[in-house]
Amino acid sequence: MTLASIDSIVGAFSEEQVGRLTGLSVKQLRYWDRTGFYAPALADENRRAAYSRIYSFRDVVALKTLGILRKQHDVPLQHLRQVADKLAHIKAELWTSTKLYVLNRKVIFHEPGTHKPREVVSGQYVIGIPLSGVVNDAKRDVKKLAQRHDGVGTVERSRHVAHNAWVVGGTRIPTAAIMRFHEAGYTVAQIIKEYPTLTAKDVRAALKHESTGMAA
Repeated sequence: MTLASIDSIVGAFSEEQVGRLTGLSVKQLRYWDRTGFYAPALADENRRAAYSRIYSFRDVVALKTLGILRKQHDVPLQHLRQVADKLAHIKAELWTSTKLYVLNRKVIFHEPGTHKPREVVSGQYVIGIPLSGVVNDAKRDVKKLAQRHDGVGTVERSRHVAHNAWVVGGTRIPTAAIMRFHEAGYTVAQIIKEYPTLTAKDVRAALKHESTGMAA
């Protein structure tokens, strides 16, 4: 709902009605008014008079928001007071149209102009992680990992690679896995399709190694 649509709603609410609508107690509403945290739209100087506090629909929305922050997100009242002080220049819109977030019991909002999420009281910006960039970086690193600079056409074994199994030189691809594909009827080209980092020379070396081992 926009500010204009809120302002177009004609409504005057008593403390009791606001309490029912927001879940806040009358005692709490009066305390917030007395301490200057949240005063109703219309208030008589003599707060002891009957109906001395009249709340608008905008007030109802704002107080409902404050109730959610306090009860559901456990945001300390002192922090909410600090938020209200920091954002006094947008007080009319603060609790009704500003987009708010909660992080670690602190209020975050989109800063006007920059639209960056910022923790209100400390002024610190919330750092976002562009996941598309992470994905691209991961792809780059995987591609880099697959690059081989030596070992083409050889087999090797290391206790730090593939549990000491024989692998194609410069890779982690077990020669036994290549033999299984060969036994399943795969051609050299088809095996390379399964392992794009290999060359025909690699496949032949792996098969020769496995065949020699079996013969032994």
